[in-house]
Amino acid sequence: MFEEVLDKYKENWTKFVKEGILADDINDHIKRSWIRCSMNALDTNHGQGKLVSKEVLDEEKEKNKELISIALPIMKNLNDIVMGTGFVLVLTDAKGLILEVIGEDKILEETKSLNFVPGAIWSEEFVGTNAIGTCIYEDRPIQIIGAEHYCKSHHGWNCAASPIHNSNGEIIGCLDMSGHSKNAHSHSLGIVVAASYSIENQILLYQSHAILRASVEAVSDGMIIVTEDYKIKMLNKAGEKILGLEANMLYDEDIRNILGTRIFKHKEAFKDRIDWVFIIDEKKIPCNVKVSNIVIGQKTKGMAISFKEMKTVQNTVNLVSGNKAMFTFNDIVTNSDNLKKSIKEAQKFARTKGCVLIEGESGTGKELFAHSIHNMSNRSNGPFVAINCASLPKDLFESELFGYEKGAFTGANKEGKIGKFELANEGTLFLDEIGELPLDFQAKLLRVLDDFTITRIGGKWPKKVDVRIIAATNRDLLEAVRKKNFREDLYYRLNVFRVYIPPLREREGDIFLLAQHFLSRLNKTNNTTKTFSKDFLNSINLYEWYGNVRELENIIERAYYLCEGNIIKLEHLPDEIFSRIPVIETNNKMLTLKYGEKIVIKKALLSTNGDVLRAGELLGMSKSTIYRKLKQHDINPKEFKINSQI
Repeated sequence: MFEEVLDKYKENWTKFVKEGILADDINDHIKRSWIRCSMNALDTNHGQGKLVSKEVLDEEKEKNKELISIALPIMKNLNDIVMGTGFVLVLTDAKGLILEVIGEDKILEETKSLNFVPGAIWSEEFVGTNAIGTCIYEDRPIQIIGAEHYCKSHHGWNCAASPIHNSNGEIIGCLDMSGHSKNAHSHSLGIVVAASYSIENQILLYQSHAILRASVEAVSDGMIIVTEDYKIKMLNKAGEKILGLEANMLYDEDIRNILGTRIFKHKEAFKDRIDWVFIIDEKKIPCNVKVSNIVIGQKTKGMAISFKEMKTVQNTVNLVSGNKAMFTFNDIVTNSDNLKKSIKEAQKFARTKGCVLIEGESGTGKELFAHSIHNMSNRSNGPFVAINCASLPKDLFESELFGYEKGAFTGANKEGKIGKFELANEGTLFLDEIGELPLDFQAKLLRVLDDFTITRIGGKWPKKVDVRIIAATNRDLLEAVRKKNFREDLYYRLNVFRVYIPPLREREGDIFLLAQHFLSRLNKTNNTTKTFSKDFLNSINLYEWYGNVRELENIIERAYYLCEGNIIKLEHLPDEIFSRIPVIETNNKMLTLKYGEKIVIKKALLSTNGDVLRAGELLGMSKSTIYRKLKQHDINPKEFKINSQI
C-alpha cells in the first residue's frame, strides 16, 4: 500500500519536471517549493548540501552554542528511542547549516555522499525541496517522503523537520529526522515536533533562568535560591563575598545546616527582615535576613533568601546618619602650653585600646578631642558614633544604646532599631555628658563594658561588639562618686586614660588667636576683609568667657554680621558681654574710658539704674557733658532703668 503512495509521488514529480504539470493531490507546501526550485532553475539531477569551511562552521557553532547545549541532550534521548530504525537526527541553524548529526554509523555513512553532514547548508537554494530547507522557508513542521524531494538523488529518503523558535517567535534552527523512504511513518513528524517544542521550552526556561540569574546578581544583597527540600541551587556573587565561599561549594547543600531550622519556622522572617547568623565552617556571620516563598501553582516550590551582612547595614545607617569623625588634632587652634600638653597626652592615648575620659567645662572642645582621638587611632576607618547623654529622656537610654527588636514595646519602630553600640562596631562610641547618665542605667553600661556583649530590647540573642569608648563630662565625676551620684566602678572603668581640657580663660594668648581664626573663616566664607578694632580686642581679652571657645565663636560671628563696615568695634559687643567686663577703680573713679567711651557710659548707666546725673558724677562728667555724650552715642538712659547690679 505504501509503495503505491511512493509511486504516486514519483508520477507527480515526473509530470512536473518534464511537463510542468502540478497534480491536484500534491500537498500545497510541496507545490510552492517545487515552483520556487523551478524558478531558480535548480538541477533536478543534482542536489547536495553546500559545504562551508571549518572556520565558518566553528564560528556558527559558537554563535549557536546555547541552542546546541539545549538540543543535544534531547536529541540523544530521542536517538536512544529510535535506535535500530535507521534514522539520523540533525540540528541546523536558522539558515539550514547543519550543526550536529546523531545516528547509527551505517546510515551516517550513507548520508556523507549527499553532504548530509555538519558544515553543509541544506536550504532550498542548494538542495531543492527538502524537510530542512522547506520547513525553514515555510516556518512550519514538514515531512517530505521519496519523490516529494525536488532533486532525484533524495528520492530514496524520508525526512521530517520542525523549526525551532526563540522567545520572540523567531526561527533560530531546525530539528530533522531522516531515514530511508521505505521506513517512512506519519509518527516521525509528530516525534520531531514534540522534540522541537521541548527544545523551545528548554530555551525559554534557560532564558528565564538567565533573567533570574541576572536579577539575582543585580541586587546588592546576598541571595540564595533553595528548593522545597532546602537544597541550595543558586548563590549570587554578593552572597559569595559575604559568606566567603564560591557558589559551587554550597550547591545542593542543605540550607538548614547553615541557618538552622528555627528561621524557617520564624514567621517574622517571612514578613520582614530579621537579624540572623550564618554559620560557615564554625564561623559566625551576623546578617539581616528575609525569606520569601517561591510559589508555583499555589504550591511552594522553594525559597529565596536575601541577606546582607550586619556590618553593611550598620555602615549604611552610619553613612546616612553621618557617624564619622570630622576633625583631627590639626584642627585644634592654640598657642597655650596647657592645651598643648593635653593634646600630646591625647595623641598618646589615641594609639591605645582603653577607654578615654575627657573632662572640661562646656564649650572647651571635648567633642573635637574625641573626633581627633578616633582619627588618630587604628579605628579611624570605622564609624564614630556620638550620643549626648544629657539630651535623652531617661526611659530611652537603653533603647538608644542597645537598640530593640520589632514590636519590643508600644511605640517602637515597626522595623526595630539598631542601637548605638551596634552602629559603633569596629569603631568608637562617644558618650558625651556621661555624668548625666541615670544611676540605674550606669550598672547596665558597666556590664556591657565588662565583655562588650549587648542584647537588644525584646531580643533573644546576645551580640558581641568591638567598640572603643570615649566619654566626656563637664562635671567633677570624682565628686559625683563621693556624693553617690555616679558609680565608682563605672568611673574607674571609664577613667583609664584621662584628658583634661583647660578653660579658655586659662589658655594664655588663645583668646586673640581664636578670635582671629574665627574672623578669618568668616572673611573667607563671605569674601570680605573685616578686622577688629584695638578696643574690641582689649575688651574680649578682659572677659572671663565662661562659655569658653563656643561662646567666643558665637560672639565673633554675631559681631561680624552686625558690623556694616570693615572694622568690628566695641559697639558690636552685646550688652551682656560688656556688662560683665571687670571694672578697674582708682580714687572711686572707673578708669575704663580707654576701652571705649560708649561702653563705659553704658556701664555707668547700668550701675546707676539709668540715673544720668549719678552716672556723670561717677565718670567725672558735668551735666551738660554727660547729656552731650548720650546724644553723641545715641544712648537712651531709659533702657537702663533696671534693678540689676554690676
